[in-house]
Amino acid sequence: MLENPRSPRVRAVAKLTKRSARTETGLFLLEGPQSVREALGYLPDAIVELFATPTAWERHGDVRALAADHGIDVEYVTEGVLSAMADTVTPQGIIAVARQTPTSVRDIFAASPRLVAICEEVRDPGNLGTIIRAADAAGADAVVLTGRTVDPYNPKVVRSTTGSLFHLPISVGGDLNDVVERAHGAGMQILAADVKGDDLLAARAGGVLAGPTAWLFGNEARGLDDEALQLADRALRLPIFGRAESLNLATAASVCLYESAFAQRAAD
Repeated sequence: MLENPRSPRVRAVAKLTKRSARTETGLFLLEGPQSVREALGYLPDAIVELFATPTAWERHGDVRALAADHGIDVEYVTEGVLSAMADTVTPQGIIAVARQTPTSVRDIFAASPRLVAICEEVRDPGNLGTIIRAADAAGADAVVLTGRTVDPYNPKVVRSTTGSLFHLPISVGGDLNDVVERAHGAGMQILAADVKGDDLLAARAGGVLAGPTAWLFGNEARGLDDEALQLADRALRLPIFGRAESLNLATAASVCLYESAFAQRAAD
């Protein structure tokens, strides 16, 4: 059992809360039984190390069974060691170190996707995690991150995806111009979510949403700049029926992705 919170091994795991360490090692941190369960279920080869307190390991029999199925051994740690490793204030007893497994932009669009989320300059970890989760739930084929979008392997992003990080391809660090060109080459339309765009309900009625679509989402505060908007085939806005000034980015993205999912399935 690992008992010393100051040991080099514990410190190496704890450093993965920092982007510099994740970039240097190609590894990232998974916290809690939900994230670890999804990684073991969908991408077990990505798991490098698995740590748990004896109490948590006994409590989560499903995680224990998945680890055994894939021949992954757990190393027991004390509560103090787990707290030293974790990014959260109250970790849930299980932590894993995993390899980053981004997918190239080329491979994403070579697969002829029907629905993709493109995130340009999305900076809030919670928003990005929720968009990835919503894209997964809506049956999107991939999420593409461009510009200075937050690192998808940031612990806060990983937690907010609730495991969806392992369910669909994610591309990191792409150039927006290149991404749009590849999307067009794959026969996709680019729809930008923007408050200055056309009414989404009218686009829905006109059948616009049924085609293969890459939704383009911008920064939480500034939205999409003019150059990014010019790359889109069309900009659409969600109508506000109440008194809210606007919608949170992740909420708006979820609606847009689901609108496309509904339209595409209705057209099948």
